[in-house]
Amino acid sequence: MLRIGRIPYINCYPVYGAIDRGVVPMDAQLVNGVPTALNQLMSRSELDLSVVSAVEYARDAERYLLLPELAISCNGPVQSVMLFSKRPVQELDGARVIVSRSSMTSVALLELLFAHVWRAHPEFVPGNAEIVDIAHFATEQHDARLVIGDAALRLHDAAEQDSPWPSLYPYRYDLGEAWKAWTGLPFVFAVWVAQRATPVHASMAAHASLLASRDWGLDNLPALAQQAAHSSGVGPQRCLDYLSGLDYRLSYPHLAGLTEFFRRLVAAGRVPDGKLAFLPAA
Repeated sequence: MLRIGRIPYINCYPVYGAIDRGVVPMDAQLVNGVPTALNQLMSRSELDLSVVSAVEYARDAERYLLLPELAISCNGPVQSVMLFSKRPVQELDGARVIVSRSSMTSVALLELLFAHVWRAHPEFVPGNAEIVDIAHFATEQHDARLVIGDAALRLHDAAEQDSPWPSLYPYRYDLGEAWKAWTGLPFVFAVWVAQRATPVHASMAAHASLLASRDWGLDNLPALAQQAAHSSGVGPQRCLDYLSGLDYRLSYPHLAGLTEFFRRLVAAGRVPDGKLAFLPAA
């Protein structure tokens, strides 16, 4: 049986919702994990197929095949990858910025934005980007922090309520929006990949199920938003707005954004030069 990875954040609900409900069959073991955990499992061949950080594919492209027409991307604000700062980003030279241990792509994008757009060189300190504890944040010695996933959405809600959050971090930056303003392109945060060693027919069957489940999910976003609200504590309307704002395809514009991101990472010495390779379409 195939071992297939998925991220437990609500942004994966549209891809796995029909599989979870038995609407679309999937003969596989589903393994939950944050992006970096799934990256590591794939790199050790402990999963056959998974959603991974875009950077993980670029880091070891010779190991993987991209699944066509399937990604998590945005074409502007993403809402769930946010930098919260006590000062404007241009004033963070030498400052402490807490970054996520859970998302290689978000951290790499943040580093590119600081180097090439905001022209500041902070000290990046690994931390937890998924736990929302404002009282704890207030005691940490830092000037800004990257917050990802469902936690970032909860902070959007907190900022609109009677909360100390807005005064603690008056400057907020959506990394998807910043990339769009910089390049004019969509940004791809995550892709689905198969091990090259996995039998192609098995990967193609799983790919077909994932696409069918995604199509069902996009047709049933209100129901998924209600589920997301229950599991995340984020309001149902914000969940619906969030899921509706994401794109789960991998079209030519998305590929242009992905390859531009990879080009900049290669130039920065972050990943080896390589090329995109795809699983045959189902």
